[in-house]
Amino acid sequence: MSAPATIPVFAHAIVSRDERGVYTLCIHDAKSLNILASAVTLSLTEAARWVAAQPDARGVILRGSGERALVGGANIYEMADLDPQGAREFITRLRDLCDAVADIPVPTIARIAGFCLGAGMELAAACDIRLASEDAVFGMPEVRVGIPSVIHADWLLLTGETIDAGQALQWGYVEFVSERDELDALVEKTVAPIAASGPRAVRSQKALLRYWSTSTVQAGLDRSVAAFGEAFTTDEPRRYMAPFVARRQHKESR
Repeated sequence: MSAPATIPVFAHAIVSRDERGVYTLCIHDAKSLNILASAVTLSLTEAARWVAAQPDARGVILRGSGERALVGGANIYEMADLDPQGAREFITRLRDLCDAVADIPVPTIARIAGFCLGAGMELAAACDIRLASEDAVFGMPEVRVGIPSVIHADWLLLTGETIDAGQALQWGYVEFVSERDELDALVEKTVAPIAASGPRAVRSQKALLRYWSTSTVQAGLDRSVAAFGEAFTTDEPRRYMAPFVARRQHKESR
């Protein structure tokens, strides 16, 4: 495999990579609550698309700068001056960001500490897995400032109220909740088996999950059969199965 590409400098995103090929996409220079102004949104979209194109990527962690928020919402001061055309362009940029994150071909994990509001909930929803600190706060306050949103959470959308991490876990928005000082350990516990698995298999499985969500049962089964066969066009399945086979043979020989 060729050497990993040099990571570009992005205006409002810091991208890092560890030796496993796990990338971290950190929102940068977006005020203390990681507010999504248009410049921030465009920069994050560029960064997400760059990460998506890296062949060595095994997983991606999305996080905010600091511990106060993943994203505290979109920039209300920018929105206050929008006309109808500008409003459509503004929300399209946010949608493009969510699409860019959703289109990353490896598993994505949203690390949620502090506030996750409005566009932040939509961005986290674009990730495959959401992990939150117990003091995280979730909400869709757009209705309180006179605009609708696009996330499917009726109570949050219609009331503009917030919920805590426990409620978000109960409602199925987040997968796991931890104490604040244990959040990074939870993220690592989640990403480690992903990074240790066969990279082609993981990418194929994520693609299948996305396909299943929009296809018929029969089409999904057909695609799964094809993907299973395609997996054996390389030696990856045999390499990853070899240790299991060896352990089994060792036990049987004793």
